[in-house]
Order: sequence, then C-alpha cells, then structure tokens
Amino acid sequence: MYIIKVKGKAKIPDYIQIRDENFVLVAYFRADRPLKNIEKFGWEGKEEMLEALIRDMPFGKLQKLAL
Repeated sequence: MYIIKVKGKAKIPDYIQIRDENFVLVAYFRADRPLKNIEKFGWEGKEEMLEALIRDMPFGKLQKLAL
C-alpha cells in the first residue's frame, strides 16, 4: 500500500490518498480528519501511528505505507 498527501487550493482542503500495489485508489479522506472512518479500512488500534505519519509527511511525495 502507498500513501500520498495532496495540498488543496483555495477552498479545497488538503487530502490523503491510500493506494494499493497496483496504484488503485483504496481510501481518500481529508488530511485534517484522518481518523473519521478508520474502522472502514481495518486500521483500528493504529490511529496514533497513522495520525503522526500524516502530520509529518511532505505534500506530493508517494510513500510506502506499512501499518
């Protein structure tokens, strides 16, 4: 899985994309609300790790996601 943080413009907020090994979009959510639907993706118990990763990662850089 891969994660990328995308910078929003004007009224469009920053957002996060989670993509699988074939770069198919798996999850898409706002960067300021990353933990809103986390149970939908099966990442319960990994909230702190995911929140820290999103907060510290640069915009526009695709990173391997290993939760």
